[in-house]
Amino acid sequence: MKVHGTLDMAESFSSEMNVVTRGNELRSGPEAGAERVVAEFEIRHRQYLDASGKLVADPPAFARDRDTMVSLYRAMTLSRIFDAKAIALQRTGQLGTYPSSAGQEAACIGYASAMTDTDVMMTTYREQPAQIWRGVTLTELLQFWGGDEAGSNFSGPREDFPVAVLIASHATHAVGVATAFQIRKEPRVAVCALGDGATSKGDFYESVNVAGVWRLPVVFMVINNYWAISMPREKQTAAQTLAQKAIAGGIPGIQVDGNDIIAVREVMNEAMERARSGGGPTVVEALTYRMGDHTTADDASRYRREELVSAAWKLDPVARARSYLVAQQWWTKEDEEQLIAQCRAQVDAAVTEYLKLPPPSPTSMFDNLFEKLPHSLEWQRKKYEGSR
Repeated sequence: MKVHGTLDMAESFSSEMNVVTRGNELRSGPEAGAERVVAEFEIRHRQYLDASGKLVADPPAFARDRDTMVSLYRAMTLSRIFDAKAIALQRTGQLGTYPSSAGQEAACIGYASAMTDTDVMMTTYREQPAQIWRGVTLTELLQFWGGDEAGSNFSGPREDFPVAVLIASHATHAVGVATAFQIRKEPRVAVCALGDGATSKGDFYESVNVAGVWRLPVVFMVINNYWAISMPREKQTAAQTLAQKAIAGGIPGIQVDGNDIIAVREVMNEAMERARSGGGPTVVEALTYRMGDHTTADDASRYRREELVSAAWKLDPVARARSYLVAQQWWTKEDEEQLIAQCRAQVDAAVTEYLKLPPPSPTSMFDNLFEKLPHSLEWQRKKYEGSR
């Protein structure tokens, strides 16, 4: 296989990538015998905005609409401010272990904004921006990360799945949901967002394989932030791109600049339409970077160099989106100040509401596990209740 124009993002965070992967270019020789090419594969990289927020290609129609782009930027800003507050709450003992989503706002909101209300989202534990876009309240997010599973009882997207902490386990769930959509002939799509490390798990490969065979309406959104906790991307897989892992399942794979909100949304729009119209699944790899520690229980300085993080901040997706708005004369300093004030007030109100919530009872651990609690757990709950 050949790859043209690839860069190692762990060393150089250039956003100007053009990745093309071709397969099975074989030669004949005395040792190998006569050989011929039986298949060829290609992985492309999509980008519209460079690191400074300037257009490098003609954008899709939605990117020419001020209201649409401002709404995306507002959601990204709210997510960033919420993220900082959540970390502060954890540091002061008012929240449990929390995984920062800083740096992944474009990737998350890009895919979530391409979904319809009837689609179903399955996420891992760093997609708070996507959840916010889908209608999960800030209070519910705080409640969940505060240790109360009632925070997963979303008031907004009722059929979206709770956060999957087990790596790649929700890929199989996405296949199940997509199968139900197909059987019912419903024009709905299952979206499974997962990290780079998850693509090294068997759950992911098995799900891609089944999705390809059955042509299921599912999109696998791989958010490649280059770290699976402390494991860098280049040490967990020899694949030149993660998007090419789709090839083994016989489905399309595409790579996108995950810090470019326009590119992520457009690629997801295409993948969603393909799935919705019966064209089958897609694997989308979004290149971004985990700006913070793995969680608030981690110290990333033990395993990665500070200059890598500093370089990644120069590709900040929030700043890039803001620069685009300013360049289009859609955004002013006054707009920014007003937005920051509104977001902070919204976050502060959610924190106040969260801190007033009563702590969950220990018996709540038995709730929301099954429609009907099995006997093996029912007697445990009764024993606990009887001992009080």
